[in-house]
Amino acid sequence: MIRLENLTKEYDVMASAGKPGQVVAADRLNLEIGESEIFGLVGPNGAGKTTTLKMVCGLLVPTAGRVTVNGIDVERQPEDAQRHMGYLADFFALYDDLKVWEYLDYFARAYKMEESSIPGRIEYAISKMGLEPKRESFIAGLSRGMKQRVGIARAIIHDPPVLVLDEPAAGLDPKARHELKELLRELNRGGKTIFITSHVLSDLEEMCTFIGILEKGKLVRVGRIESVMRADTPGRRVRIKLAMPSFPLADWLTTRPEVSTVVPEGNFTSAIFAFSGGDTELADLVSKLVAAGAPLCGVEEVSETLEQIFSRLSTGEVM
Repeated sequence: MIRLENLTKEYDVMASAGKPGQVVAADRLNLEIGESEIFGLVGPNGAGKTTTLKMVCGLLVPTAGRVTVNGIDVERQPEDAQRHMGYLADFFALYDDLKVWEYLDYFARAYKMEESSIPGRIEYAISKMGLEPKRESFIAGLSRGMKQRVGIARAIIHDPPVLVLDEPAAGLDPKARHELKELLRELNRGGKTIFITSHVLSDLEEMCTFIGILEKGKLVRVGRIESVMRADTPGRRVRIKLAMPSFPLADWLTTRPEVSTVVPEGNFTSAIFAFSGGDTELADLVSKLVAAGAPLCGVEEVSETLEQIFSRLSTGEVM
């Protein structure tokens, strides 16, 4: 549904010495997002996320490469491509002196929708976003969460198959974020392909089917979210806890051939490590640990969160 081919964006800047230079905001990005997927793009501030989304929507012209949406070249046929997309910017325009339904009517006409279809689509968008109580309310009096709902309602007013959302959860409280996640899941179940960025990585982890990690304009990880979260771990990750720090747990673990990357925790009462064996080998390890005199009180498998993976990749840590 969305395809990026060697997509590149360079900006001319003035270097500190007063000489012209260039900043590469997107560096030869190659990406395919399938129909009805939720693809999350994460990265630190300045990584190139917003630049990438704007090129996808045709709001920025790439320096090189191309973007197609539903098979349409965005640069060559921008109006045709934009009919297939709904876009919510990180800072989007709201007209405070319009009522909710008037705002949606305005954008329906901006999308050149058929006159006869506009009232029905307005009611659909209002209903889908849970805006019925606010239909006649002026936008100026809405809460931040309700304004986000209005923004998404505007993005779906013309029934596009693709939604491109830049930080839609920014500034929302936990309840409003939860409601937003449920709304996006519902839209996805209805067939929408969603391309989203967010700093709330736990939300993306719960919602996305695919993920991409952008660092200095380069995609450093791309794939199904479960694959990305397992990519750097040689086997399973295990935590062992001791009742007291009377046994050299980390030192003992490093002598085992099936164990690697041992990280002590909790004042040396526990350690987390990569384990290359299966259940039988893990049971044997635990048995030998107890026989060696370790006051064992817990064994558990652990998995990294998306936030931990992102932090590790950003700082160059191995595990």
